[in-house]
Amino acid sequence: MNAAIRTRDLSKDYPVGFWRPRPYRALDRLSIEVAPGEVFGFLGPNGAGKTTTLKLLMQLVFPTSGEAEILGRPAGDVAVRRRIGYLPENPYFYDHLTAEELLEYYGRLFGMTAADRRRRIPATLDRLGIGAERRLALRKFSKGMLQRVGLAQAVLNDPEVLFLDEPMSGLDPLGRRDVRALMLELRDQGRTIFFSSHILSDAEALCSKVAIVAKGRLAAAGRLTDLQAFAIQGWELVMAAVPAAALEQVRSHARRVLTVAGDHYVIDLPPDGHPEDVVRELTAAGARLISVNPLRESLEDVFLRRVAAMGEGARDTS
Repeated sequence: MNAAIRTRDLSKDYPVGFWRPRPYRALDRLSIEVAPGEVFGFLGPNGAGKTTTLKLLMQLVFPTSGEAEILGRPAGDVAVRRRIGYLPENPYFYDHLTAEELLEYYGRLFGMTAADRRRRIPATLDRLGIGAERRLALRKFSKGMLQRVGLAQAVLNDPEVLFLDEPMSGLDPLGRRDVRALMLELRDQGRTIFFSSHILSDAEALCSKVAIVAKGRLAAAGRLTDLQAFAIQGWELVMAAVPAAALEQVRSHARRVLTVAGDHYVIDLPPDGHPEDVVRELTAAGARLISVNPLRESLEDVFLRRVAAMGEGARDTS
């Protein structure tokens, strides 16, 4: 299966300094592949190179070296542009236009027929939760509402591949929920979604694969379950109605035992704590099992560890 998005040794240098400019490497030999129909999270702290990568894919800037492909064609191919959608990190629109007028403008740029525009514009605004406000000038919109308009223009042409730079920026909890639902809906329709973020909970909720970048370099990439499965750090058992004698026995090999909600107990076992034996022992004593959960590294743990391993400073190519 051909990749929907592919980069090979993609690098970008910017000149810094006035009298004697020196190259500053914002992106250093990035190689990633994104499969069709995948939600791919591109993660990293501010200044990691996420926006630079998206600008290179959109051909808003051009690489110093390396190459990028979208849908099997070089990034920037005119035919491919009709098949993609893009939301920049800080979208700026003609603020004297209404949301309806703005989408009418973008629909014409995409070559959509008048019938298609009449059908898709209202449906897209409805899907993004933009109601009567669609007839107001954009200068009256809040940051969160402008973000919704930006998402509306990004999906207006029914793209095969959607690029989103910090799509949750400025959104309230309801807006974030709506955007997550939209992204999952598009994924279920077979669309490919490439989105950058430093909000790790969004990636955990949405992504099948992620790449972590730091200081312009790829720190880690792979399936989310693989990145989170470096080690089981322990086991959490929730039990109810545990007899006092049995509870004291468990305390001897548990890391801690917490009392919650009256007769409910959270038992924290080490990685080699054999939770099945503890459950068998407690249920035989008359306790009830509520849940058993492995305690693994979260994506945030992986993120912080990998970023710290990259060291300080971006690469200087001089």
